[in-house]
Amino acid sequence: MTKPLRLAFMGSPDFSVPVLAALIEAGHDIVCVYSQPPRPAGRGKKLTPTPVHRYAEENGIEVRTPKSLKSEDEKAAFAALDLDAAVVVAYGLILPQAILDAPRLGCMNLHASLLPRWRGAAPIQRAIMAGDKITGVQAMMMEAGLDTGPVLATETTEIALDETAGSLHDRLSALGAQLAPRALEGLAGGMLTPEPQSEDGVTYAAKLTAADQRIDWSHNAPEIDQQIRGLSPFPGAWFHWTPEDASKPLRIKALMSEYVEHAHDEPPGTLLDDELLAACGGGKAVRLKRLQKPGSRAMDAEDFLRGNAIKAGASFE
Repeated sequence: MTKPLRLAFMGSPDFSVPVLAALIEAGHDIVCVYSQPPRPAGRGKKLTPTPVHRYAEENGIEVRTPKSLKSEDEKAAFAALDLDAAVVVAYGLILPQAILDAPRLGCMNLHASLLPRWRGAAPIQRAIMAGDKITGVQAMMMEAGLDTGPVLATETTEIALDETAGSLHDRLSALGAQLAPRALEGLAGGMLTPEPQSEDGVTYAAKLTAADQRIDWSHNAPEIDQQIRGLSPFPGAWFHWTPEDASKPLRIKALMSEYVEHAHDEPPGTLLDDELLAACGGGKAVRLKRLQKPGSRAMDAEDFLRGNAIKAGASFE
């Protein structure tokens, strides 16, 4: 390895923690961590630091949580760190040009897609929802555009047919932890040259909204299966079901599913058997394998059906 680098780490969620841990393990000098400010959480709305914030404090690293980096004071404070590089992983704030230019080697970002596909906020979820077969994590040098910088290094992985956003999140986080030290060493030692992204195949991973979550059973079965898995475990795709003894529908989250080549001519949303095989548009079906009622824990389909009699012929809205 080249000599240890003087680094700032900029990140916030669970996804970022293994990367920070790997940089510490590699012997780099993490002089400061930047993370999103603590936010109210839980029933008591207690101010809660981000996972990266907590991990940094546990390891005796200074943590800064500015709401913005645009002020001259924040820019000066960052420049005063006299960094070799900054590593950015799901930080959540826009970096002004003065921040990007301050470290000697620049700012390196780890992004959870194969750029230029899925630039933006929700690349893991969008990749599954779109039915992608392969994805990965890339180390790129940051510039002013949204995830437009040249790529230093890549790790790829296949997206399994039973993949959820949760399982893919964890795997890409681990791959990022392997990639970051290697990319930094290559950057510092001149063994890796940033390669410009292709101008072809650009897509944007828009932030998830409420409109992404509701299941429309008239859509085709593969699309619904991908929607369910791509939004699991959070925020969760959902549909309405009205029990026979109820006057109002329940909002049920679907957290796992399987596309089934089951031809039918039933209206979309109709259950085709007693084991939660739901008719979809296009004459095929999706089997629901994990569900959650309001105020209840998530359950596998077998356990869910023990307490909820849903038979063939019932209908989901």
